[in-house]
Amino acid sequence: MRKLTPLFLILLGVGLFVLTRKKPPAKTSEKKISKRTVGSVVNEIEQEVTRRLSPHFTNAGLNDFPKEIVLVGLKEEQLLQVYAKTQNDIKFIKAYPFTANSGNLGPKLKEGDRQIPEGIYQIEYLNPNSSFYLSLKINYPNEFDKSKSQFANVSEMGGDIFIHGKAVTIGCIPIGDEAIEEVFLMAKKAFSHPIKVIISPRDFRKTAIYPNVASIDWEEELYRQIEEELNKVPLSNL
Repeated sequence: MRKLTPLFLILLGVGLFVLTRKKPPAKTSEKKISKRTVGSVVNEIEQEVTRRLSPHFTNAGLNDFPKEIVLVGLKEEQLLQVYAKTQNDIKFIKAYPFTANSGNLGPKLKEGDRQIPEGIYQIEYLNPNSSFYLSLKINYPNEFDKSKSQFANVSEMGGDIFIHGKAVTIGCIPIGDEAIEEVFLMAKKAFSHPIKVIISPRDFRKTAIYPNVASIDWEEELYRQIEEELNKVPLSNL
């Protein structure tokens, strides 16, 4: 039998290593995973989601999907609340528990701090190709965030903050797949108007005690703005 040369053995070992080594775990970042469109997602989920939401619309005195909505994210309570904004008032529709959480009370300050932002935001766009099923992009950092940042380069403040499905997060708001279907569809129906997103460390409508964030000296200014916006939205008992 012909003997194997040392070089052949080395090459064989390298080949086996490449074939058997484990791939690194995927990062929990937002990315496109297919070529679905917002329209195709709506066609797929609209009938079932409408059936689930109809009793909540009825309870709010609505006949159909609201033309304008407001989203309220409460970090301490770990709830995302959805409200309909009508010509006369703002009505509660439904609340969705967070399915995961990260960070502490206090605003997001930099890339990688795992913080959910705090402030007054808007939805920039709907993502039908999220790594976390479906998602809504929040416009963090907003102008207030930028004005308080220590960084000259905006990219160092972090970004890619979404409301999304599944049950994992490193600074976003996850609410699970069934819940994100409902919020996604309501947002699509209301997208002709700006969709305000209020993210607060806690529900200041119940207690106006501001967290003391040791790393900044402008938390009172931020929390006064958030409290003022929250007080425009009725407190739900649900």
